[in-house]
Amino acid sequence: MHIYAFGSICRGEIYPNSDVDLLVIGGGAVAQYDPAIYSIYSYERIQDLWSEGNPFAWHLSLESRLLFSSDDQDFLQNLGKPAPYNHCARDCEKFFSLFRDARTSLTQSGASRIFDLSSIFLSIRNIATCFSLGVVQQPDFSRSSALRLGTKAVPLSLGSYQVLERARLLSTRGYGSIMTDDEIDAALRELDGVYDWMRELVERSKEHERV
Repeated sequence: MHIYAFGSICRGEIYPNSDVDLLVIGGGAVAQYDPAIYSIYSYERIQDLWSEGNPFAWHLSLESRLLFSSDDQDFLQNLGKPAPYNHCARDCEKFFSLFRDARTSLTQSGASRIFDLSSIFLSIRNIATCFSLGVVQQPDFSRSSALRLGTKAVPLSLGSYQVLERARLLSTRGYGSIMTDDEIDAALRELDGVYDWMRELVERSKEHERV
């Protein structure tokens, strides 16, 4: 069995609302670990992610630290670099679709505003992460990845970005300050620009894969 920390704590980016991402890799013994606290994978599944060049494999490769090893070996380090990431366009399309669905839900019903805003934040962060890994080839797995793309950064004010981020924390961890209607409305007014930005990232990722 191997246990790793990964993510923001390994980047040195700790905020008051940060948690510690923990990974357990093993066989049957992993059943004792709480999946609400740990990401739990078999050795075979991790090897598959490595061979696929999956973004999570690259995340672990670049931003993980071994905490425990039952065989005194660093399993992830011994895997070497993951395979090249060749599915950027596909994944960008997936997160663009998630954005469109969440935006439609917000404008048509508004019955689950926090969840929809959380989904929008997830789609923005993840499409930026995929683009940074697949096209820019300077992977950024942070929660601020969409703000760190230079000239391709998301055209969203910091205030609205933080509103979406707060919605993500409320939806996934159940804590944080509730957004006011004015804050939500201000963020919604900026989503046309986010839509165009996402569409451009999808097209750029397709062009990159054709080269």
